[in-house]
Amino acid sequence: MILNDRTIRFLIKDMGLVSDYIDLSKQIQPNGFDLTVREIMKFTEQGQLDFSNKQRKIPFAEGVEFSPDGWVVLKPGAYLVTSNEYLKLPRDIIALGFPRSSLLRMGAYTHHGVWDAGFEGRSQFLLVVENKKGIKIKRNARITQLVFFKLSEEVEQGYSGIYKKLV
Repeated sequence: MILNDRTIRFLIKDMGLVSDYIDLSKQIQPNGFDLTVREIMKFTEQGQLDFSNKQRKIPFAEGVEFSPDGWVVLKPGAYLVTSNEYLKLPRDIIALGFPRSSLLRMGAYTHHGVWDAGFEGRSQFLLVVENKKGIKIKRNARITQLVFFKLSEEVEQGYSGIYKKLV
């Protein structure tokens, strides 16, 4: 079952599903919740991934600087975005992310992993700029929409990976 705006609003107020948001009246959508830009980083080295994660290497990324009026110009490429919002998913709700259609119409998109049941922390995801002229993004811009799904029952063990409680 996909959660609607009323249920999302209730879960935010009742159990802190989302905190550190900017404006609920703009961020709650009929079928989801818009995440906003806290930080944008560009990759400065290569990463690596194996089966067991014993040799996993998350590449270093450095922050891009916003202008004094809050804007940043992004050239074509891949960027790591951290959201303002802090999520606290119970063990019976997951989320999937989708780029806002306005972002797609600019020649850019976001890619996301699954927000597993039991995840708690700030979200990070990939922003890819394909527009050859680049794009401008303002700090706190609504960039991606989370859609929440209620599971048939709680998972045995919630998310316990290395990204838990990312602040």
